[in-house]
Amino acid sequence: MTTFAEIRHRLWHGTVDHLDAPLFFITIAIMGVGLATVFSATYDSQNRLMGQFINMAVALTLMWGVAQVPPQKLMRFAVPIYVGGLILLILVFLFGITVNGARRWLNIGITRIQPSEIMKLAMPLMLAWYFNKYEAGLKARHYAVAALLLAVPFLLVAKQPDLGTAILIGAAGFYVLFFAGLQWKVIVGLAVAGAAAAPVLWNFLHDYQKKRILTLIDPTSDPLGSGYHIIQSTIAIGSGGTTGKGWLQGTQTHLEFIPEKHTDFIFAVFGEEWGLLGNVVLLVLYLLLIGRGLMIAANASTLFARLLAGSITLSLFTYAFINMGMVSGIMPVVGVPLPFMSYGGTALVTLCTGLGILMSIQTHRMLVKK
Repeated sequence: MTTFAEIRHRLWHGTVDHLDAPLFFITIAIMGVGLATVFSATYDSQNRLMGQFINMAVALTLMWGVAQVPPQKLMRFAVPIYVGGLILLILVFLFGITVNGARRWLNIGITRIQPSEIMKLAMPLMLAWYFNKYEAGLKARHYAVAALLLAVPFLLVAKQPDLGTAILIGAAGFYVLFFAGLQWKVIVGLAVAGAAAAPVLWNFLHDYQKKRILTLIDPTSDPLGSGYHIIQSTIAIGSGGTTGKGWLQGTQTHLEFIPEKHTDFIFAVFGEEWGLLGNVVLLVLYLLLIGRGLMIAANASTLFARLLAGSITLSLFTYAFINMGMVSGIMPVVGVPLPFMSYGGTALVTLCTGLGILMSIQTHRMLVKK
């Protein structure tokens, strides 16, 4: 007869067996810091704090659920998810809802969705599946086909326009190409070609995108317009000094100088309150998260798992690098949230789903025959 202790043991191990402890606890630490910072940034509107707590609970539950799915089963969903995401992007292009000049959302009756978020994970899934399929004899044409698979959704998202999400999708796909063995001479050649084509590409940018790039060079050229975000965020970070002003004591934050302080510019709030030392601790947490992800990629049992884990991990790095760069004034403002800290549910769900995939790859690796 099964005892209560045995049932409890099975339930407990069924819950935690596929959660990677280092990834889980580092993520929880960053989320905790983020929740405290959201509390400070939205001190006058505590509904957002409860909303973010619910977002985190949903995202962590989804992370746990994805972690239970073996990589072999994830691979079966790669093509349907990519094709479905591509169809949704085309529908957005044809029938999408336009908000503030951007057509990014699709009305499905009960709610509206942003299909570009799906492509952040669908892209590395698809390319990892593709390279795994032709692992035995990869040739130049396979990289060309993979580049085409990447280019189509990238251009559709950039056309919306949503340059920040397009960059993240492009980066996720490029990392798969890189880990699949794309030669350095090709990468350098593409970089040189891109630099040479910059004057031509400039003409395809929207006016607000051009203004963001010009403002990066000289924010004071439009201090109350496009340069306002960069000027105020750099003032906030600089005023934090070495040790910061203390939690809930940020003057730039609470006097409403920092725009989008609970979303894209939450790093400015954190930097003002915790200073250089706090920023260093946060950077260490992100580096530990990325390092653990790269370890999982290195130990993966199949090419599919290795490419997917490497892409997801470096995509996390890209998220953090772009956000901190734009808040610090060294990159244009492109609307990329800070992973696990910025307020919002969509990006958090996408990021935690990616972590769930990493955990699945790590905890199921011994079940895969080499």
